[in-house]
Amino acid sequence: MMRWLHAVFLLAWASASLPVFADGARAWLDRDSMQLGETVTLNVEVEGNAGGEPDFAALAADFRTLGTQSSRQFSMTNGEATSKNLWAIGLEPKRAGTLDIPALAIGALRTAPLQLTVLPAATPVQGKAGDAVYVEVSAEPLAPYVQQQVRYVVKLFYAVDLTEGALDEPAADGVVVQKLGRDRQYNATVGERRYHVLERHYALVPERSGTLTMPALSFRGSTLDSSDPTGFFRRGRAVSARSDGVSLEVKPKPGDWGTAPWLPAASLELGDESELPREVAVGEPVTRTIRLRAQGLGYEQLPELAIAAPSGSELYPDKPDTQTRDDGSWLYGERTRKFAFVPTRPGKLMLPAVEVAWWDTAQDRRVTAVLPAHEINVVAAAGGTPASSAGPAIAPAGSVGGVNWPEPVDASALRGWRALAIGALGLWLITLFAWWRSRATRRVAARVDRQLVDAPDRGGFLRACAIGDLAGAEHALLGWARSEQPSLRHLGDLIDALADGDQRDRVTRLQRVRYAGASGEGLANELGRAFRSGFAWRQAPPAASDPSPLPPLYPSH
Repeated sequence: MMRWLHAVFLLAWASASLPVFADGARAWLDRDSMQLGETVTLNVEVEGNAGGEPDFAALAADFRTLGTQSSRQFSMTNGEATSKNLWAIGLEPKRAGTLDIPALAIGALRTAPLQLTVLPAATPVQGKAGDAVYVEVSAEPLAPYVQQQVRYVVKLFYAVDLTEGALDEPAADGVVVQKLGRDRQYNATVGERRYHVLERHYALVPERSGTLTMPALSFRGSTLDSSDPTGFFRRGRAVSARSDGVSLEVKPKPGDWGTAPWLPAASLELGDESELPREVAVGEPVTRTIRLRAQGLGYEQLPELAIAAPSGSELYPDKPDTQTRDDGSWLYGERTRKFAFVPTRPGKLMLPAVEVAWWDTAQDRRVTAVLPAHEINVVAAAGGTPASSAGPAIAPAGSVGGVNWPEPVDASALRGWRALAIGALGLWLITLFAWWRSRATRRVAARVDRQLVDAPDRGGFLRACAIGDLAGAEHALLGWARSEQPSLRHLGDLIDALADGDQRDRVTRLQRVRYAGASGEGLANELGRAFRSGFAWRQAPPAASDPSPLPPLYPSH
C-alpha cells in the first residue's frame, strides 16, 4: 500500500514539473521571471510531424525577437520510430509587467499560453574603476567662451564579454554637438583589472553664455551568463553604468570686441596661396588665392572673404570654396577664394591688404591676422601704340602754311598768288574730306567699342580667363562670337573664321586642351590677351548702315 501511494506521489510531482502540453505540442520558457533589458528563451516542441512551423507573429506586440534555431530528433523504441521537432527563439521584453505569451499554432496543433514576469530595470549605478563596467567623461576647457569648441571625451571601460549594449550620445539645450572621427578601441589596465576601452570624441559648441550642464551618460547592455550552457540562447545578464555630469561656465565675448565677427579659435591662419608677380602688362590678369583656416571653428563661423577692386583694374572674384574637417580632436574650418585682377592702364596696381581679427583662446587675447598689400608694376601691352607726345608743328617766322612769302611783288608774283589760292582751295577740300572720313571712323570705332562692352559673353569670357576656367572660357567665347557671327557652331568654325594668326593659334590650343587632353598651363592668360580687343574676322560681319552727315551726291527723285 505504501509503495502504491509513493508511486502516485512521484507521478503527481513529475506531472507538475513538466512543461505544458496541448494536443501533442508544448512550450516553456527557460525562466519565468526576469528584469527589463535581459533576454529569455522560448522553447516549442512538437512530437511527430505537425505539418508546419510555429507562428511567432503574435509575440511582436510585447517582445523583440532575437533569432530562431530549430532541431529534429529521431529515436527507435521496441521497433517503433518516433520524432520530435524543437524550436527555440530569443525574446527581449519591450516593457515591464506581467506579459502573456499566447497559444502558438504549429500546423493543426496549438501550445498552451504562458506568462512571464518582467521586473523594472535596475537603476544605472555610478560606475567606478574596479567595477565590471563604468563610464568616464571629460571636457576641456570647462570655462569656454561662447562659440568656442569644447573637447568632450567619453570612455566606456568593460571587463566582461558584452553581447549587446547602448551608450548615450551627449546632448543639451544651447549646445551644438558634433562627433569627431571614429571610435577608438584598445585595452587598458586600471588598478589590478584589465579592461577593454571604447573611446569617443565630440566637439561641443556652446551657443549662449552662462552655466550649461551636460547630463550624465548611461550605458545599458548585457553580458553572457554561463548558468545555461546547454540552451540554444545563453541567458543574458543585464549590466549598466552611469557617468558623471559635466558643468560648463560659458563666458560671453569681451565687451570691447566691436562689430567684427566673433572668432574664438585655438589658432588661425590667413595666407596667400599664389605667387604674385612684380610686373604685368595691361590686360594680363593677376590671380590672388586667399585661404582662411581656423582650428576650433567650423567654416560656417568664418567670415566671407571679400576685396574691393583697386584703382585701375577690373576685379573678378571666384566662388568661395569651404570645408570643415576634423582630426579626431579638433574642428578645422576653411574658406578659400580666388580673386582675379585685370589691370586696365599702365602704372602701379596696389592689391589691398586683408585683415581678420580673432580671439586666441590659448593666450586669451585679441589677435589680428594680416595679409599685406602687394604692389605690381603695370606696363603697356605689347604692340600698343602710345599716344604721341609731340605737339603741333610751328611754322617758322616769315612763313604761312610752310610757304615763304616772296619779297618782290610783280607779275610773276601774281601768278604765284593765283597758284597759291588754287592750292589753298585744294587743301581746304582735302581737309573737308579728311574731317568727314575721321568723323565716320570715330562713329565706327565707337560702335565697335560699344559692341565690345555690351557683348553678352565678353565679360564672362574675361572673367573665366582671369580665374583659369578654360571650360567657362570656351562656352563664353563661343557665345560672344555667335553674337557677331551667328553661323558659328563650334571651335573649329571659329578657327576658320578668324583672320588673326595669334587668335587662331590660341583657339586651336584650347581645342586640344579641352578635347585631346593637352596641357593648358598659361593658356587662360594668353586667351584673355588675344581676344581682349575683340575678334579679327576674315570677313567682317555686316554692320548696320550709319546715316551720312552729308547730303547724297545724286539725290533720287
